[in-house]
Amino acid sequence: QVQLVESGGGLVQAGGSLRLSCAASGTIFSIDHMGWYRQVPGKQRELVALITSAGSTNYADSVKGRFTISRDNAKNTVYLQMNSLKPEDTAVYYCNARVYTTMRVYYNYWGQGTQVTVSS
Repeated sequence: QVQLVESGGGLVQAGGSLRLSCAASGTIFSIDHMGWYRQVPGKQRELVALITSAGSTNYADSVKGRFTISRDNAKNTVYLQMNSLKPEDTAVYYCNARVYTTMRVYYNYWGQGTQVTVSS
């Protein structure tokens, strides 16, 4: 079993910054891509940023230039640095990871979510 534990959410004023962290633990052989998604009530969960095991990144257009995703493979941890936050960034942010529990078997795991609220 694998757990993803997120931290770092909270309330911030527009223009401010937050840093989210997500640590994976459990039966881990390796981790492929890791990412951050967000969801607001009544809407579908959307991709915010993704990072591969090699360090390639992909961002939603709405956060390009403001958010930075990174990972520490030794710690099985992914980060999301969020700068110049806007009220429309308010959402529950979820960590996601494709985890290989053996050389050939992988599962897609989700964190429990962390609330980010940006006040205007």
